[in-house]
Amino acid sequence: MTEAASRDSYPWLGSYPEGIDWAEPVSDEPLTLAFERSVAEHGGRVCTDFLGKTATYAEIGRLVDRAARGLQDLGIGRGGRVGLLLPNTPYFVIFYYAVLKTGATVVNFNPLYVAEEIERQIEDSGTTVMVTLDLKLLLPKVAPALDKTCLERVVVCPMADILPFPKSLLYRLFKRRQTAPLPGDGRHLAFAGLTDNAGGPKPVELKPRQDVAVLQYTGGTTGVPKGAMLTHANVAVNARQVRIWFPGIAMEQQVILGVLPLFHVFAMTSVMNLAILIGARMVLVPRFELEQALSLIESERVTLFPAVPTIYNAINHHPLGKTDLTSLQFCISGGAALPVEVKRSFEALTGCKVVEGYGLSESSPVATCNPLFAEAKEGSTGIPFPNTVIEIRDIADPDKLLPVGEKGEICIRGPQVMAGYWNRPDETARTVRNGLLHTGDIGYMDADGYTFLVDRMKDLIICGGYNVYPRVIEEAIYRHEAVEEVTVLGIPDDYRGEA
Repeated sequence: MTEAASRDSYPWLGSYPEGIDWAEPVSDEPLTLAFERSVAEHGGRVCTDFLGKTATYAEIGRLVDRAARGLQDLGIGRGGRVGLLLPNTPYFVIFYYAVLKTGATVVNFNPLYVAEEIERQIEDSGTTVMVTLDLKLLLPKVAPALDKTCLERVVVCPMADILPFPKSLLYRLFKRRQTAPLPGDGRHLAFAGLTDNAGGPKPVELKPRQDVAVLQYTGGTTGVPKGAMLTHANVAVNARQVRIWFPGIAMEQQVILGVLPLFHVFAMTSVMNLAILIGARMVLVPRFELEQALSLIESERVTLFPAVPTIYNAINHHPLGKTDLTSLQFCISGGAALPVEVKRSFEALTGCKVVEGYGLSESSPVATCNPLFAEAKEGSTGIPFPNTVIEIRDIADPDKLLPVGEKGEICIRGPQVMAGYWNRPDETARTVRNGLLHTGDIGYMDADGYTFLVDRMKDLIICGGYNVYPRVIEEAIYRHEAVEEVTVLGIPDDYRGEA
């Protein structure tokens, strides 16, 4: 294909940031090897900072090896599935990489799930070992699954052990009512017991493009929860694509604030896997609290702050006073469409550029992003990541590729696209066709290759025969100075069909 022809097919090539080659192959080397490299090269550097207690890459590396060996001694290996029911803590990092080292699959569970939701996902995924905290908010929701599902063992991690002194002492003295005792039934195993070994997990030869690293449960395009099978290649490539996207940045000096939950694919990639890949410091908090987040940005000199629009909007409406946010170098917005007014307000308030990206759980997740050092178009989700192709397809005829400027279904082709849905071949066939991920999102591409997300196909409001896109109305309402947040949805209407 000639350069002229390729620019006709891929209009984003003319907009690509200097220093980034869209066609340059991205390594799919497993993240387990990247983790070992970071441990070897940055052993003395802080890896995790949790509520003031830090652990170096060398310390986390030793715990990962011991946890991996402990899981192998339980019979976990290639083909196994280990659930993580954990908030943002060092335990999440430890077990995520330990599971990957065994060749098994990480199954991410939302800690806010009720017992029935947890049991349903355990059964669907075939999870046999679950890792959680010794909190009454979590452990009692898991324990019943041992008798109701295929779950065989629960690894229980003590909250007090990851707190700094004297918080750990005070926690044991005054927070005992929040702690769930370890059942002595033999099916519950303490973290200390699992890791009471010399490390040295048995080596596993991974097949990056075949072996599933993560089962990421999502409603997908139908709203029915199902596990997106993300291979080792998928998650490794996507972390590297994020790294490539910021040329000229001293990535090893980054301090990344992890307020987004690591069990969510956006934070998994842009916080944890990116940090491990570049040897950065992760400042982890178990849940988002505005005052705490602002305090940490100031005290820990946070440089990279991935977040969702709601968080940026919350900061916009907070009286910052003398809070110093000047350490922020760049922010990545994802998870939902970023309203233009929210972006403008945050950038004016902090002096930090916010780049909006786009993707799905099924694409590991990032597929497009606005450039940091080139034109970032307001209202756009940016241009495709390296080796990624965005196509706009006709909604009524998915085989028809639409020209620049026409609205249709956004489709993604690239090395980060999932292998399919776990045990759902029919859903997979409907969603991934000939390697092309049909997102269910409506949008268009402009002449410069920037993608603009209009709405979800299922959110489309048909009003009096006209297609009405909620985001268009939301953007207009956001311009009013009296509006802090807005959501537009369709309701049945006898006259218009929908209103």
